[in-house]
Amino acid sequence: MTSDQRHHEIVTVAAQLFDESTFANTTMDDIAKRIGVAKPTLYHYFSSKEEILNAIHEEFIDVLIRHHSERDNAGLRPEQLLLEAMADILELMQTHRGHVRVFFEHHRELAPEARAVMRSKRDDYERVVEDLIKECIARGTFRPVDPRLASLALFGMCNWAYQWYRSSGSIRPREIAYQFWNFLVFGLAADTLRADAGLLQGPPLAARD
Repeated sequence: MTSDQRHHEIVTVAAQLFDESTFANTTMDDIAKRIGVAKPTLYHYFSSKEEILNAIHEEFIDVLIRHHSERDNAGLRPEQLLLEAMADILELMQTHRGHVRVFFEHHRELAPEARAVMRSKRDDYERVVEDLIKECIARGTFRPVDPRLASLALFGMCNWAYQWYRSSGSIRPREIAYQFWNFLVFGLAADTLRADAGLLQGPPLAARD
């Protein structure tokens, strides 16, 4: 096993343990035992449990940023990029289950410096999604709404799905993303209710400012 592979294994196993038993209840001994290495070997790669926690956060957000960057260069429309961003978050429930819980529940345990770096990355990614919504509005694909509130609604649907999602269920994460995107973009209204668009949509954004 190469150094990079061992590093990745430690991060992955630690994320699983933090998911199963929480960050506070997991020790470096627990991580070493689960991997099957001596504790000094573990300390060769990470100086502390907190450093592993930071690596988990970095892996999670970097996957989202990398996937978006790759697609952005492919020339997809902004509404397509929004769908794929939602799919990225939801698919991590299956591929990085431990990372997801750690990222959303254990950011307060990060050291202050690491927390500041992670907050900056999270803010940057949230801004990417908000800018996509702004672009959809500018193109006339979306009606005028508050882009910040719309982006928070998107993250609200996706970020907490891990609380109820079970891999043994009949619906896959990408299918959930498609349905969530449909709810967000088209709403829940049937055609009969859509006919009364004034009541559905409320006053234009400019009229409320």
